[in-house]
Amino acid sequence: MEIFNKLDTPQLKKLHSGKVRESFRLDDNKRLIAVTDRISSFDSVLDTSIPYKGAVLNSISNYWFKETKHIIENHIIEQIDPNLTIVKEAEPIRIEMIVRGYITGSMWRKYEQGGREISGVKLPHGLSKNDKLPEPLLTPTTKEESDREITRDEILSDGWAKKEHYERMENKALELFEFGSSLAEEKGLILVDTKYEFGLVNDKLILIDEIHTPDSSRYWWKEDYYEDPANASSLDKEYVRQWLLSHKYKKEIPKKLSQKVVEETVNRYLELYQTLTGRKLKISDDCRIHDRMLFNLKNKGLMQDGYVAIIMGSEKDIEHCEKLSSFLDKYDVFTQLRVVSAHKNGERIKEIASEYNNSLEPGAVIAVAGRSNGLGGALAANLNIPVINCPPFKNKIDMVTNINSSLMMPSNTPALTVVHPQNASIAALRSLNIPRLRKRTSCEIKELKQELLKADEKMKER
Repeated sequence: MEIFNKLDTPQLKKLHSGKVRESFRLDDNKRLIAVTDRISSFDSVLDTSIPYKGAVLNSISNYWFKETKHIIENHIIEQIDPNLTIVKEAEPIRIEMIVRGYITGSMWRKYEQGGREISGVKLPHGLSKNDKLPEPLLTPTTKEESDREITRDEILSDGWAKKEHYERMENKALELFEFGSSLAEEKGLILVDTKYEFGLVNDKLILIDEIHTPDSSRYWWKEDYYEDPANASSLDKEYVRQWLLSHKYKKEIPKKLSQKVVEETVNRYLELYQTLTGRKLKISDDCRIHDRMLFNLKNKGLMQDGYVAIIMGSEKDIEHCEKLSSFLDKYDVFTQLRVVSAHKNGERIKEIASEYNNSLEPGAVIAVAGRSNGLGGALAANLNIPVINCPPFKNKIDMVTNINSSLMMPSNTPALTVVHPQNASIAALRSLNIPRLRKRTSCEIKELKQELLKADEKMKER
C-alpha cells in the first residue's frame, strides 16, 4: 500500500506544514489543503504512517461539512482529490473547542488520578471509566505547538477571541455535537467526544480544519458500549494511543507502530468511513497517489504537468535567463527563475533540493553561470532531477576561456552542458519525459525533416 507523506512543488507556495495537513496559497481568498497519511499522537508525529488515512480524513471531514452547513458555514469550496480540498482563506481562532459526551481518554486519566476540573469545568464525583456525562461538556484548549487547557475566562481576558465570537463558538460547538451524535447513533455509533476549530472570513465566524474525523473524535460501536461500557470497541485514533501507552519503554512513547497495528488502524478508519457515508472509499491502487494528484491539480488549472527551473548565479545573467524562458513559454510548462550563488549563498541549494527532489511533478534545472561555474556542479550534486549548464558567454573568446569549468564536473555530479539557449531549453523539456511533450517533439522532428527534405529538393532543382 502506497503512502502519501508530503506534497512538494515549486508551483504552489507552501504556507504551513502541520502534523497531518499541509496548506498552499492559491490566491488571497483560497488555499489548497493536502491531508497526508502521517499520524500524530501525544503532540508528536510518529515515524510510521497509515495508508489511506489522509483520504479517509479528508473525505469524512467533507461529508460532515456538507451535513452540517445548515448549522454553520464552513471553509469548504471543493474537494478535487481524495487527499486534496480547496478551501476559503480564513483567519483562524487559536482555540480548539473540545466537546465531551463521555469521560474517557485524557479526561479519564486525569480524573482517575484525582483531578476534578478540566479547562475550568468542574466534574462530579463517582464517575467510572467511559461513563456518559450528565450533559456534554466544553473543555477548550489552546492551538499551540503543545496544546494546553484554557478556561473560558482566560480566553476572554487574554484576548484569544472576541466575546461575541467565543459565545457563538460555544453555542455552535454544542449544536454540532448534538447533531453529530444523533446522526452517528442512526449508523450504530456513539460520537464520544470531538474538537472543532473556527475561523473568521470578513469577521464572520465559520467552521474550519476538520470535523468528526477519527483523528479529531472518538467513536464507539453503540452495541459494544451497552454490552461492556469500560471496553467499548472504537473506530478512531484511540486504538493507536492505547497501543503506544501499553508499549512505553522507560516512560518513552514509541515512535513506530507495528505492522499489525498499522493494518488494524487502516481497517478501522475505512470501516468508519463506510459506516458513516454508506459507501466504500473510492481509491484505486492501480494509480500512484502523486500521479493522481498531479492529474487532478492540472485538470483544475492549478498546476502544469512539469517545470523547468532556471537558476542563475547572479542577477546580471537575467537577460540570458529570460531568453531561455522565452523558448519554454509556448510549451505550457511552469518556469521559475531563481538566483543562487554556489559561492555566496550555497546553503540555499539544500533548501532547493528539499523542494525539487520530492516534487509532485517532473522537473529539470538549467544552471546559468559562466566563469568558474560551481553552480551547475553544486546543483547536480544535490538534485535528483536533470541539471543542464547553459553558460551566459559574452563571445567566442569568453566561451573558449571558460567552457572548461562547465564541461569538467566532479565525480557523481552529472550536469550536462549545452551552449545554445534554445537547445538547452529543448533538452530540459525532453528530459521531463512527459507524454504530451514527447508527442509534440515527435511532430516537431517530423516537420523539421520535411523542411530539410524540401530544402534539399530545391537545391537539386538548381
